[in-house]
Amino acid sequence: MYFSTVILGALITTAAHANPRAQESLHPAHKRASANEPIDVIELPLPPVTHNETEGGCTRQVNPHGTGCIGANSSNLLSGNFLPDGNHVTASLVFTGAPASPDPRSNYSGLNLIIVRTNGTLFPNGDAWKCITCGVPADQQYGFTSSMDYQYPQAFTDGTRVLAGAYIIDCGTAQLASPQCTPDKVHIYPIRWNTSPTGSGAGGSIRELRKHPDDVHITFNAISYSGSTVSQYAYFARLQFNPAPTNGTPLTPRYDLVNVTGLYSPESTSIFSFEGKNMTINEQAITVGEARGLNGLGNQVQYLGSPAESCNIDIFDVDLKSGEVVRMTYGPEYVDPFDVSPDGQWAVIMDTTTSDRMMFLSGMRGVPPLVDPLLTAAVSSIRNNGGRRFFVPWLYDRNVPYVNSDRSYEGQQVNAAGDGSPGSVNDPFWNGGADPRWSLDGTKIAYFQLLTVAPDCGGSNPLPCPVSTAPGGRTARLMLATLTSRKPLKTTKVKPVSDTIPWG
Repeated sequence: MYFSTVILGALITTAAHANPRAQESLHPAHKRASANEPIDVIELPLPPVTHNETEGGCTRQVNPHGTGCIGANSSNLLSGNFLPDGNHVTASLVFTGAPASPDPRSNYSGLNLIIVRTNGTLFPNGDAWKCITCGVPADQQYGFTSSMDYQYPQAFTDGTRVLAGAYIIDCGTAQLASPQCTPDKVHIYPIRWNTSPTGSGAGGSIRELRKHPDDVHITFNAISYSGSTVSQYAYFARLQFNPAPTNGTPLTPRYDLVNVTGLYSPESTSIFSFEGKNMTINEQAITVGEARGLNGLGNQVQYLGSPAESCNIDIFDVDLKSGEVVRMTYGPEYVDPFDVSPDGQWAVIMDTTTSDRMMFLSGMRGVPPLVDPLLTAAVSSIRNNGGRRFFVPWLYDRNVPYVNSDRSYEGQQVNAAGDGSPGSVNDPFWNGGADPRWSLDGTKIAYFQLLTVAPDCGGSNPLPCPVSTAPGGRTARLMLATLTSRKPLKTTKVKPVSDTIPWG
């Protein structure tokens, strides 16, 4: 993008030239914006709520099956993706109120990984969910700490393992949903990123891990501190199981990150270049601020980076081989959590479109991002009001923005079919979390929502707090959207990609 810029006092006039890539990216099946399609949204069952979260508060009266309880406000629910069969969704949550050992119900305590059935059937014990990590022997929880974080649980396509936070939960040869996957079969392995020349120590701290569809690689992010400056860098790496490490900690079976590549290059072209009075914005500059995932085909990394329009936070793709950059979203509202369909043609995104929360900053389109190197962090922080995120799920045809000359396409709201009443699927007080996820056949989407609670409402806040209509009055819920008119995609195994990223 090229700008001829004249500055007179506070006046800046710019002339922008359109991206010539637009017509090259047209897909034959998308000659015009897609019409809205039927979407059926339901709430999935979760463990029952106990209002007595002290030891023993999860009684047989609350849960006759003795398979655990959650708190109304303390479940810390995070949904994940689908198992390969499409009939189960992974999730992490905190169980509470368990009795003391040796009662077998004591296993249902603290942070754990569960799977939830999506087809209305039950497990043999009569529950619609199954806890995978409850009761795992202590010597099989390698590297376990009380602060273990099972963020973004992502099942591998073999159906036996889940990436959850910086851990891999493994049931050996047993399918996670099968009766053969019992706690004694489960191992919880830590993931270690070596940052020492000698291989010693605990390794680097990693966050926001996302699994590549080849089940071999991941992307992750790491915070860097230099004096008063805080930076973040994104990386791509291969997972390698190390059954008996001799260096570095923990000295227990673990997954090591090997052939790590930084998703940046000091030699790459800067996003801004100047020649006299002319400024050029390089739309092919790779500016990975935070890696947020990989597309369903495994050939692109999705990331948040330098905005293409001022104060407009969008998702970008960069090709692992060529380094070609494509802007994925164009809406003026803030977008962050998302997932790309297995065929790479669709995305489900969480953004703030329904609230118009960001319009006072990003509503004017086509403004070059001159101030954004200084303001992007501040702009992105405005999307939230404390713990309230204003995120709503949207279905996004990835090819339509290149068709619409004005790039006004915003997609289809996934949960628009409700009546907006308390507890409905589009109740505005229920806000989406990260990440929404596609089923492997491309016909279903799982996501979770959190109800607005104090101090983001009530008290001195003029917004009254809503009353939860969810079972037990809980303030978290797991949702399933079915794209009822779609034919299932043919599932194919993604071949392992190269460890080498030429531009990294």
